[in-house]
Amino acid sequence: MIKAGILGGGQLGRMLLQEAANYPVEVSVMEKDPSCPSAKLCHHFITGDITNYDDVIRFGEGLDVITIEIENVNVEALFELEKRGCRIIPKPQALRTIKNKIFQKEFYTEHQIPTASYKVLQNREELKNNIDFLPAVHKLATGGYDGKGVQIIKKQEDIPLGFDAPAVLEKMISIEKEIAIIVAVAENGKTAIYPPVEMFFDPVLNLLDLQLCPASIPEKTLWKAEAIALTVARKLDSPGIFAIEMFVDREGNVWVNETAPRVHNSGHHTIEAHYSSQFDMLWRIILNYPLGNTSMIMSSMMVNLLGAEGYAGETQYEGLEEILSIPDVFVHLYGKTDTKPGRKMGHATIISNEKQELIHQANKIKSTLRIKGNKTI
Repeated sequence: MIKAGILGGGQLGRMLLQEAANYPVEVSVMEKDPSCPSAKLCHHFITGDITNYDDVIRFGEGLDVITIEIENVNVEALFELEKRGCRIIPKPQALRTIKNKIFQKEFYTEHQIPTASYKVLQNREELKNNIDFLPAVHKLATGGYDGKGVQIIKKQEDIPLGFDAPAVLEKMISIEKEIAIIVAVAENGKTAIYPPVEMFFDPVLNLLDLQLCPASIPEKTLWKAEAIALTVARKLDSPGIFAIEMFVDREGNVWVNETAPRVHNSGHHTIEAHYSSQFDMLWRIILNYPLGNTSMIMSSMMVNLLGAEGYAGETQYEGLEEILSIPDVFVHLYGKTDTKPGRKMGHATIISNEKQELIHQANKIKSTLRIKGNKTI
């Protein structure tokens, strides 16, 4: 029996654990919060800080392989565990490149991967010297997640909104669509690629709201996007699952926005809508099994289920029974006992080969299901 570890205990870890039940693997999870979504599904739960060197080293002792469900982990500890013979997926050097947005952008430049032009800034004061570069997006080098650590700077008056820390200032692109492609890379270098998804973001929360698979893009754009995604994954030189988020501009050019070195929100629909989900695929990679079939069973749309505005505290669901009664809708609740506005509390996937049906049911879910806390704020 392979002994595997997951650093991080959120919903991505939970869905990985649900898939792990199908394989001969004994799974440990480390997270600060003993009531996190993954805590009750793993074989062994260890309370610890995934950013702390000593905690990660202790966690890794006796494990055969470690993966992550969030980038914000102690990479130096992973390098040390790798030296001691533990397999790390993705490899620590790939993780170090991706978790820092400055390193990530420099990686794209080094490998001639198309990405928006950018400048590396050390503090907010340096924004004042780059007014001619605006409008642009200011992205914290480290620590940003789920819409945090990103600020649009359109004009000089917006400079106080910028971050007073190392960051990337990225030129805004005239975007037609935002898409994502997930690439699986096996230990032997073989790859499997999922169909692209089209992503629609909440403009206030800057979070993924809806996504459609397959993305509605011309064939030539699809070829470009797939070639770019495969290049990113291969140049990272690591086994794992890589979610490459991209912009398509009005001329049909494709630009890499960001890469995630793990299972990702843009791949949740694969649980029901594809033969091998992103979670199944990662276990195949971890266990050195053949890569799965990424083909669609049916077209799909995914809806992120977020905590309602104006409420916090103990989680309460309104309209859940009505949503569960809709045919071809699959609801995933992440088991978070407390909610707050904009918090990811679950997702729903709709499958249908009729695009209008997908949109209709997605709108019904958004208007019917409310996830509220027991306190108004």
